Amino acid sequence: MLIDLITESSIELAVNAEDWEEAVRKGGELLERSGAVENRYIDAMINMVKEIGPYVVISKGMAFPHARPEDGVLRTGMSLITLKEAVKFGDEEYDPIKLIISFCSTDSEGHLNALSELVDFLRDEEAIKNVINAKCKSEVIKIMKKVV
Repeated sequence: MLIDLITESSIELAVNAEDWEEAVRKGGELLERSGAVENRYIDAMINMVKEIGPYVVISKGMAFPHARPEDGVLRTGMSLITLKEAVKFGDEEYDPIKLIISFCSTDSEGHLNALSELVDFLRDEEAIKNVINAKCKSEVIKIMKKVV
């Protein structure tokens, strides 16, 4: 379940990031601190965007960086960061980005319930706006619990 993956320890608000790469790195560092990934997974997320382009930008103002399980995933995890200042990923339709939900999974199926809940959450524009403007981590959790 989404709420089991995004906890207060995997959330950071009003994060400073100079560019999309630093923003992805900061989200990945939360995954690493939680024990969900090895450090090399962070570089893999960045390299995926460099190789494929801004495919991780999935809706207005929001990105969902991830990489392959073999790139250093230890267990399924998610982190959520909001940025103090939005950054551009190079997606003309949805830039600039202010919300980043980083993701890792050990396989291609075990996380489907969490992703389904994430889709429901992303459809709620008001909830996304409230998360982006949240002042504390518990507020983010409360918003998410209402939606999923």
